[in-house]
Amino acid sequence: MTPPDRFKELRELLRAYEWTGHAFDDTVETPGTALSAYLRTASYAPERATAAVREIDDLLTVGLFNDDIADDVDLLPHIDPPQGVGVEDCLRVVRQHLEHFLAAPPAPRPSARPKISWEWRERFPALAHFLGAYFYQGSFEVEYQSHAEAVDDYLSAEAPEDHRAAVHDIDGVLAMNPTDDELKEAARVLGLREPPPEGVSLRQWLKDIEGIITHHLRT
Repeated sequence: MTPPDRFKELRELLRAYEWTGHAFDDTVETPGTALSAYLRTASYAPERATAAVREIDDLLTVGLFNDDIADDVDLLPHIDPPQGVGVEDCLRVVRQHLEHFLAAPPAPRPSARPKISWEWRERFPALAHFLGAYFYQGSFEVEYQSHAEAVDDYLSAEAPEDHRAAVHDIDGVLAMNPTDDELKEAARVLGLREPPPEGVSLRQWLKDIEGIITHHLRT
């Protein structure tokens, strides 16, 4: 039997710091770059913040350097505290901001563009998987002869719920990025490394993909 993932949500939270260079830039008064991104993401699912608080309490109660949880702690991304400050002190500051968030969770803001790569991937996980797994430079060139072949592989390999999620994500990304430069940046952050077919704009290609997936779901 697989043991429970003791610090699953805390690990996801700390990954936001990993994407911003591991630096702990939160203060008692204000959440920093990574934690702000996490809180914006948690506005779509406040139960994530609840789980993070519970896991921080668990870790602090047992003790960060307790041998009983050493294997679990080893799986956590590390953060770099300011000089003279311990990791446990940093986690207490994070917990304080999470509690403040949970006292009155803000409404999600679907039109607000993510600020860091981690946040983009959390907001649009299905599209990040589609682009990163099937249109990543190198793997695409080796495995597929055309964009259409890669899309066909995606449709046959992934589950219908993943297809529906991808359609939802494409809608969101297109609406959130009205300019071509914004859309190009978003697609790159989400994993796209292979350009669209020759003569087709990125926006039109994503719309075409959305139509193909939608048609596939209906057949």
